[in-house]
Parts: sequence; structure tokens; C-alpha cells
Amino acid sequence: MEGLRDMFPQGPGVAAWGMMAGVAMAKGGLSNFEALLMALLVFAGSSQLAATPLIIAGAPAWIIIATSFCVNLRFIVFSLHLRPYLMHLPLYKRLVHGYLSTDISYVLFTRRFPEPATESSGRLAEQSYLAGSYVLNWTSWVFPGVAGVLLANFIPQHWGLGFAGFLSLIGILCSLASTRLRAVAALVGGMVAVAAYAMPLRLNIVVAILVATFLCVSLERRKAAP
Repeated sequence: MEGLRDMFPQGPGVAAWGMMAGVAMAKGGLSNFEALLMALLVFAGSSQLAATPLIIAGAPAWIIIATSFCVNLRFIVFSLHLRPYLMHLPLYKRLVHGYLSTDISYVLFTRRFPEPATESSGRLAEQSYLAGSYVLNWTSWVFPGVAGVLLANFIPQHWGLGFAGFLSLIGILCSLASTRLRAVAALVGGMVAVAAYAMPLRLNIVVAILVATFLCVSLERRKAAP
């Protein structure tokens, strides 16, 4: 219930973003079957939007896979952080977590559980929280995405539904900037991402993460030094 409650304010933004993705897939040139299949099976917003025009253009499979991989490189950072929380689980459960984990669920979870539990009751609480947030996040994305595919011809693109999704992420970002170091990380990451926007395959996101992480770790070590 805590996971559901914390995810609930983000649901409308995720739903608007999912509907926009469904409209983009349907109007971009994919058949209704292809668009519906992607909306139901692929749970990766940014890589869906990056891969769709490549699929329509008939790009080689390796280019589509490489582009999606680069767009989602940030999840390597997330998974390294989540490793202590999940490594006690069997492989198939970790694969399910990998499929269902998103930026929003990761942020909410690590804010609720700053340190991994060591006893069974604490680990059960972590898994329950993730299950609640996953359910609402997944349904908020998939069902509006299917609706976007089916209603694509009736939804004008000038509605700007995707902007609501970005607003949801910005709201979470602002709520997390609770210390000076976190605010510096957000500011530096944003500036680098904009400055490196011309890089191919959305690599500007990866560069922004690396620069902000390196800078903040250096500042933290300098502050801790005598």
C-alpha cells in the first residue's frame, strides 16, 4: 500500500506519457498489430520512442538494439545501486525486477529505503513496496499506451501529452534535491546534458550522469577529508 500511495501522484504523468508513446507508434508508420504488441510487451518509454523511427525506416537490427541500449545506459547505474537490495533473490525474480524497474520506481524506492535490509522482515517490506509501485506504474503506462494506439486518429498531437510525463519526472527530481550536493548533481547533470545534446544515440545522458557523479563524489571526499 505504501508503494501504491507513493506512486499514485506520478500516475497521471506516466499515463499521459504512455498515451503519447502509443499515438507516436501508431502515427509513425507501424501497423496496429506492431504498435499494440510493442505497447503491451515493451516497458521502456525512452527507448520505445527512440527505436520506433528506426524500425519504421528499416534500420538494421543491431542499430536499433544499440540505440535502445545507449538510451537506457542509466539503468546500469540504477542496477548497481539496487544490487545489495536484490542479490538474495533467485535469478528469475531479479529478471522480473529488471523488466519492471523504471526511473520513478527506483527513485521512490531508494528514498523510502536508503539502506538495504539485512533481516527477512525488512527484505519482505522492500519487495512489497516495489510490488505496489510496479503495479501502478506498469498499468499507468501500458493501458494508456494501448489506448493511444487505438485512438491515435482522434488524439491531436498538439495536446502535448508527453510534456505531462516530463513534468512528473521534474517534480520527483525537485523533491529529491534535499541537500546542497544533490542540488549540485541535478544542476551539473542538466547543464551537461543540454551542452552535449548533439551527441548521437542520446549519449549526452550518459555523459551527464558520469560528469555529475564524478564531481559530486570528488566534492564529498574533499568535504570528508580532514
